[in-house]
This record gives sequence, C-alpha cells and structure tokens, in this order.
Amino acid sequence: MANTITLLRFPLLFVYVALLYSGKPVVIYWCVPFIVLIILMDMVDGLIARARGEVTLLGSVLDIATDRTLEIVLWVVFANLRLIPVVIPLIVITRGTTVDAVRAVGMSRGLAAFDQVRHPISRFLVASRFMRSSYGVAKAIAFATLTLALGLQAAASPWAQTAHTLALIITWVAISMTIARGMPVLIESFDMLKRLENNETGPAGADQ
Repeated sequence: MANTITLLRFPLLFVYVALLYSGKPVVIYWCVPFIVLIILMDMVDGLIARARGEVTLLGSVLDIATDRTLEIVLWVVFANLRLIPVVIPLIVITRGTTVDAVRAVGMSRGLAAFDQVRHPISRFLVASRFMRSSYGVAKAIAFATLTLALGLQAAASPWAQTAHTLALIITWVAISMTIARGMPVLIESFDMLKRLENNETGPAGADQ
C-alpha cells in the first residue's frame, strides 16, 4: 500500500504541472492545496510503511526517486514560468547529482546514506529529524507560495508582486538549506572514500 501511494505521486505531479500551464487563475489557485497534498503523501507513505511493516529496499528506492523527481521537476517548471531564476534548478540538479553519486558509492559498500557523515554538525545538518523536517516544510511552503504567486499573476491581482517576493524569499531559504545539507556529504566524502578504498585494497596490497 505504501508503494502504491508513492507511485501515485508521479501522475499527480504531472497533472499539477499541466494545471499550472492552464493560465486560468481559479485552476491555479486550486493547485495550491493540490501540491501540498502531493507533498504530504510523502509523509503518509512513510507512516503507513512503518505501521504495516512494509519498509523495504524497493520502497526506499521508490521514495527517494519520487522525491528527487518531484523536486527537480518543480524547480525547473517554476524557472520556465519565470517565477524563479534559472540558477535555482541548476543548484538543485548539481547538488542532487553530486551528493547522490557519493552516497551511491557508500551504499554499495554497506553504508546507509545518513551514516556516511560523522562530524556532529554534519550529522545534525544531514540526518537529524529536525533538519529533515524543516527542509521538507521549507520546500512545501516555497512550492505553495510560488503556485499562489502564479495564480495572482494570472488574475492580474495587485497582490501578485508581494506574493512573488515572499515566494522568492522562502525559495532562497529552501535552497540555502539544500546547500547546507549537501555540503557536509561532499566535504566528508573524501575521507569516506579513502576509508572505503583502504578497506577494500588494504589486505590485497599487504599480500603483494
């Protein structure tokens, strides 16, 4: 059931994107609670998986893939709609690909994603429930306010500029958190990769 909810977010995401391009203020206004619902489904599928004992490797992979797809697609779409500068999706894509590449190496050697950082500050930024929740909330508010700003622009509302400015502020808060949570992974990756390489090749080198 949890995986079904996760997969359902894919078609809902693209329905949401299609509605954003409708140009109709009322339709776009309805997209505000719609995107909040799509984001909340991420929390619901996790709760259901834990409650029903359905936490699986497949479920984890689907959840990560869905989250990453949703995040990148939305930032690209909002940039295309000229609500945010193009540098934002470029930052998100660069951060996502580099961090995921490092984590993939660690996970292939048996290290869970959040166990790949050791420094207390790094663990707080990357793995703590507070930072993970705060980052999720920041993204949700950013996506919702950007959607609202688009609706107000379509309606030629006098509040459009105010909403857009607020949305940009929240967006940069979310992006700052993206960078802050990604940097520790990259900084500590050099030490982690060195440890993994030594563990793998050390004994072989000793035999030579």
